[in-house]
Amino acid sequence: MGLLSSMFGSRPKVTPEHVDSRASFRTTVIESKLPVIVDVWSPSCGPCQKLVPVLIDVATRHEGKVRVAEISTEAEPALLAQLGVRSTPTIIVYDKGREVGRMSGYRPAGWFDELIETEFS
Repeated sequence: MGLLSSMFGSRPKVTPEHVDSRASFRTTVIESKLPVIVDVWSPSCGPCQKLVPVLIDVATRHEGKVRVAEISTEAEPALLAQLGVRSTPTIIVYDKGREVGRMSGYRPAGWFDELIETEFS
């Protein structure tokens, strides 16, 4: 352990939870006791790739306050049809099992911080 880690502590990175079926969507998102930020992404999407480190940072800093989940466009087709996503990346926010917001396109960490502080504090 380095000097800075011993002085300030070091938190392991929290990665978004992978969802690939309607069953895992139900347990991870709909039944969650915490609000959930869902990222629907495509492997060939540049903005989606740019969003990866942002979501890891958000999941790490807001652990215990919100959950962050990811759904690839290669997931179960019935799940993708249920979500009705038309472009990637699409961010869908759930609270108490209900969709409360949706936004398409890249968003910086500050956007997520403001969302979490405004809606879930």
